[in-house]
Amino acid sequence: MNHDLANALLALRQRDLDTRTRLLNEGRLYEGYDPAMQQVHTENAEALAGIVDADGWPGVSRVGLEACRAAWLVAQHAICTPALQRRFREALAEAVAAGDAPARQLAVLTDRIRFHEGRPQVYGTVLDWGDDGQLGCELEDPEGVDLRRASVGLPPFEVALAEHRREVAAEGGRPPADRAARARDAEAWARRVGWREAPDP
Repeated sequence: MNHDLANALLALRQRDLDTRTRLLNEGRLYEGYDPAMQQVHTENAEALAGIVDADGWPGVSRVGLEACRAAWLVAQHAICTPALQRRFREALAEAVAAGDAPARQLAVLTDRIRFHEGRPQVYGTVLDWGDDGQLGCELEDPEGVDLRRASVGLPPFEVALAEHRREVAAEGGRPPADRAARARDAEAWARRVGWREAPDP
C-alpha cells in the first residue's frame, strides 16, 4: 500500500471537513455556496486530478479503504470543475469494474453529475430544496429506485431521505427564503462554471 498517497488523500478530505465545520459554526454553510468552500473544492479537485492522471483512480488495493473514501469525497465535491468531476467518474468506474472501489461511490458520483447537469437522478442521492419546502430530488424511474439502490449497497430511498432531512434540520438547515431567487442563482452558477450551456439567443 502507498502510505504517502493515502495520507495525502486523507489530508485533502480533512481540509474539506474542517472548512465545512468552520462555515457551519459561523452560520454560513447553508447560505449559498461560500467562496471559502468553493476554493477548497477547486484546489482539492486539482490535487486529485494530478493523482489520477499519474496512475489512475486511487483504489482500495493501492491506498486502503479509508483513503479510497477520501478520494471519492474530493471527487464528489469537485462541482466547480465539471470536466474534472466527469473525469473522476470515468476513473472511478474503471476501479469499480475491477473490484477496487465500492459501487455505491460510483452511484453517488453519477447522481451528483446528473444533478448539476439538470437531469433526473438514477439513485436519488443528491437532495435539494423543493417548492414544497422539503428536501427531495427528481428521479429517473422512481418505481425502480430501491432496486437500483440495493444493487450498490444503498438503503431504501425513503429511509435515506428521512435520515438526511433529520441531519440537515439538526444542523440548522432550512429552505431558502426566496426559492425562485435561489433557483436562478443556481442556474446561473451552473452555466458559469460549465455544467450547462447558455440558452440560444
